[in-house]
Amino acid sequence: MWKTGITKVEPNHLVTRGYKQEDLIGNVSFSNVVFLLLKGKLPSVPEGKMIDAILTSSIDHGVTPPTALASRIVASAGVPLPTAVAAGILAVGDVHGGAIENSAKLLQEWAPKGKPEKIAIELLEFLKSKGKRMPGVGHRIHTCDPRTQKLFALANELKIAGKHIALMKAIETEITGTSRTGGDKGLKKTLPINVDGAIAAIVSDMGFDWKLGKAFFLLGRVAGLVAQVYEEQTREKPMRPICTVDAEYDGPWERNLPDDKQK
Repeated sequence: MWKTGITKVEPNHLVTRGYKQEDLIGNVSFSNVVFLLLKGKLPSVPEGKMIDAILTSSIDHGVTPPTALASRIVASAGVPLPTAVAAGILAVGDVHGGAIENSAKLLQEWAPKGKPEKIAIELLEFLKSKGKRMPGVGHRIHTCDPRTQKLFALANELKIAGKHIALMKAIETEITGTSRTGGDKGLKKTLPINVDGAIAAIVSDMGFDWKLGKAFFLLGRVAGLVAQVYEEQTREKPMRPICTVDAEYDGPWERNLPDDKQK
């Protein structure tokens, strides 16, 4: 028998995580129901505010990310809205949208090992030995991700910030070369904690499994993708030239088929 602890469905009766859905409707916000679905319990007031902020921070980042580009290119072909949105979701991977999961995994493995400043050095040295970088730091546009600053400030205000956020901040300190006492180690790399790294640290302090990392990005970004697709379908012409990058052919020179292949 297939068992599930999420929703019970009976004629004229729906119960999700123990609560009747008609009781949730109009009384519990969408973000708080997301928490309920993932955690199996309703959030506290601070947890509810934090999860709402996390989802909002991921809603959209313009037309240039792979998710938005994929959705809009597919939408321009005249497909239904769900198909185009799904195309954007399929563009989520370790490089785009996946840093939350990868960063949270490392934070949850390393944060319990000791003081953040010491563990940050050890973790970065470990990653360097493997030829890898710390996920969740650096951004192609922002030198100081405004979403990160707001999320961390809210986590402090709501008393959610813990050892995972502390480790993430210590990692940033080591990478940028700026000591907590105001000194300068001379590295001066512009690799701030991005929104993925911030979310990874916060959800880790909230006790979420790192395997849910991509879920937080998806839950927020779907709303933005719906808006992107709708705008493409209602504002732009079908099959318009979206990608403006020139393509240069570098394959074999034009040639004739061998004699034995010609009829």
